Amino acid sequence: MECKVTDLSVRDIRFPTSLEAHGSDSMHADPDYSCAYVVIQTDGEFCGHGLGFTLGKGTEIVCCAVRTMTKLVVGKRLDDIYKDFAGFWRTLTSDSQLRWLGPEKGVIHLATAAVVNALWDLWAKIEGKPLWKLLVDMEPEKLISTIDFRYLSDALTKTEAVEILKKAQAGKKEREAEMLANGYPAYTTSVGWLGYSDEKIRKLCKEALADGFTRFKVKIGADIQDDIRRCKVVREEIGYDKPMMTDANERWDVQEAIDWMIQLAPFKPHWIEEPTSPDDILGHAEISKALKPYGIGVATGEACQNRVMFKQFFQANALQYCQIDSCRLGGVNEILSVILMAAKFKVPVCPHAGGVGLCEFVQHLCIFDYIAMSGSLEDRVTEYVDHLHEHFKDPVVVKNGCYQVPKMPGYSGEMKEESLADYEYPTGGEWQKLFNEGKFKPE
Repeated sequence: MECKVTDLSVRDIRFPTSLEAHGSDSMHADPDYSCAYVVIQTDGEFCGHGLGFTLGKGTEIVCCAVRTMTKLVVGKRLDDIYKDFAGFWRTLTSDSQLRWLGPEKGVIHLATAAVVNALWDLWAKIEGKPLWKLLVDMEPEKLISTIDFRYLSDALTKTEAVEILKKAQAGKKEREAEMLANGYPAYTTSVGWLGYSDEKIRKLCKEALADGFTRFKVKIGADIQDDIRRCKVVREEIGYDKPMMTDANERWDVQEAIDWMIQLAPFKPHWIEEPTSPDDILGHAEISKALKPYGIGVATGEACQNRVMFKQFFQANALQYCQIDSCRLGGVNEILSVILMAAKFKVPVCPHAGGVGLCEFVQHLCIFDYIAMSGSLEDRVTEYVDHLHEHFKDPVVVKNGCYQVPKMPGYSGEMKEESLADYEYPTGGEWQKLFNEGKFKPE
C-alpha cells in the first residue's frame, strides 16, 4: 500500500422519503433520508466510499465538517494510516481546533464516521475482501491495533480485548460456513412507521411474513390509544409467538416511559427502544429496572454519541440490547470497541439500520461479531428497512428474514453514479423536478 490519498470529496445526497411517510416516528414526522457521501481518491487502483447518515436538513453542515478534515487525510500514505489506524483515528478526532466542536460527538463525529467508513471501504477493496471478511481474517492483535482505547481502560483493557478475540477463535470456520449458508437474522421495521395507516400495516405484515420475517418492530410514542390500536393490529397479523419490538425514538420522560410501556405490556413487546433521551444513562437504567418484571428489555444506541457513553450504559446495566449505528459512532474503529465491551458485559449487539446505506454497512458488522467475537445468535438480530437499496452497487440481499453474506470487496457503501446525479441536493434532476412540481421548496 505505497499509494497516497490524493483527494477527498463529499456530496449532499437526499431522498424525498417524507412524501410517503417512510421513516416516520414519534419525533421525526417527515424525514428525508439523506447522507454526506464521501469519496477518497488515491494514486493507486482503488478509491474508498463512505457516508454519514442524516434526515435531510443539515446535511450540508455535515458536508462542511467533512471538508474541514481534508487536510488531515489528503497526502497521507495508506501504509501509514493502516499500520497505525488507531493513531490515525485519534488524529482525526483530536485536532486541537476541530475537537472543540465535539469532542467526539455531534456533527463533527458524523463527519468522522463518513471519512473513516470510506477508509475501511478502501482497505477492504485493496485486500480484495468484503469488510466482514477483512475483519474476521485479522489476527486479534492486529484488529485491536485499530482501536483507540483512550477513556476505556477502566471498563476494557487491550489485554482483555485480545483475550476475547482469542477465545472466539475456536469454531470460526464453522460459524463462517453457517453464515454463508444461512445468513444473519433480521427484523423488519418497514411494517410499522408511525405515518402508516392500519390497512397499510396489515398489508405490510402479511408481505413480511410471506418473505420469511419472524421479528417485527412498531414505532410508538405519540398517543397511547393510537399505540394500543397499532400494537393490536400487528399482533393480530403476526400472532404472539413472534417477537414484536417497539421504538419511541426518545419521546418520553423516564416515568412517562415506564407508565406507557406498562400499558403496552399485554402485547408482549420484546423491547422498548430509545424510551427517553439518548444521553440519559441513569434514566435508561431506571426504566430497565422498572420494566424487567414485565419481560420488556431496553434497547438503545442509534443516537449514542461515542464509545464512552456506551461504556457507561454497560457499567450502569442501563440497556439489555446494544444498538450500534454505523454512522453515529466514529466509524468501524470505534464500533469495534463497543462490540468488544458488549462481549465483556454479555450484552447482545442488535445493530440499528435503515436510512441510507445503514443496512449495507451493518450487515458486515453483525456477521463479523458472530463469527469472530460473540459466537452466538441467541437474542441477536439486526434491523432491516426495505428502502433505497436500489441506489447501491452492492445492495443488501435479505432472504427468509436473514441478511445474506456480501461477497464483493469493500464495505458495500458505494452508490450508483446515476443515483448520485439524480439526488444530489439541490441540483440533482429528481430534486429539480420536485421543486418544479411544488412538492418541495429549495432551502
